[in-house]
Formats: sequence, C-alpha cells, structure tokens
Amino acid sequence: MNFVATLDILEADLVEPDHADAVVELLDAYSRDPNANGHGLSDGVKRDLVPGLRAHPGTHVFLAYRAGRAVGIAVCFRGFSTFAARPLLNVHDIAVVPEHRGAGIGRALMTRVEECARSLGCCKITLEVLENNARARALYASIGFGPYELAHDTGRALFWQKEL
Repeated sequence: MNFVATLDILEADLVEPDHADAVVELLDAYSRDPNANGHGLSDGVKRDLVPGLRAHPGTHVFLAYRAGRAVGIAVCFRGFSTFAARPLLNVHDIAVVPEHRGAGIGRALMTRVEECARSLGCCKITLEVLENNARARALYASIGFGPYELAHDTGRALFWQKEL
C-alpha cells in the first residue's frame, strides 16, 4: 500500500481546535520517544504550548494526516541570516508517530517545509539532529542537508545550549 498517496500535509491553523489538539498530541508523543526526552509533556506545557506558538512571531506548523488521523508534525520558526541578509526557516521539531514511520511522511513534511521556505524567500533551512539518530540523518542527507560550515577550513559548527 502506498501510504504517501493517502497523505495530506497542511499548515496548521492554531486557532482551530482540531489542529491545536493534534499539535499537543503529536508533540507529547514525540516527547515520549527515546530520541527526545523519553517522557511526555507536563500538564503546564500542554496547556501553554499552542498559545505560545500562536504568540511567537514567525511560527509555521505543518501537520501530516493519513486517513483523517494526525500522524506527523513539523514545527518551524523564521529566523534571519545576517551573512545572507535574508530570512531562514529553522525546523525546530519534526516527528512521525512510530507506527507510521518508514512510509515517507517525514520526507513529505520536509518537502512542505521547503516549499514554505522558498515562498518566504528564505536563503536556507536549518535543523538539529542527534548524532545517533541515523534514520533521521539519512533522510536529511538524502534531501540535501549536511553539517553547517562557514568555510571548509574553519570546521563544523556545534550546537550548544545554556538552560535558564
């Protein structure tokens, strides 16, 4: 069966209750994945997630539906490249529910993200991926992503954080 043929990808309307519920449900499921933090979202995060996304400028959320069920999500935020003087689109989260992985849903979501980025005049799409997530890295490499370098002789960029 061709799963992609029955797939619908749409940009979420975060005011629409069904879309808002799907965002929380999918991100909670993603949060439970061992490649994320291994446990679900707290009640406070579930309550504040969609209002926070609605209030954040430059938010783009894409939902993948198969047979009427939300099975994948990509949460993106517009940023700006000072070196290109153009916007960029960062994929902050992308997830497919486990029982639907391997059916091309992640690839379809990334295609929709790229369409959005092109329509916004973005110079690039950025994302983070865990080094041990071979499946995701293979997908990203197959569609043209690679480690970030300003120049080949300066080395790769590292993603760091400081929790507040």
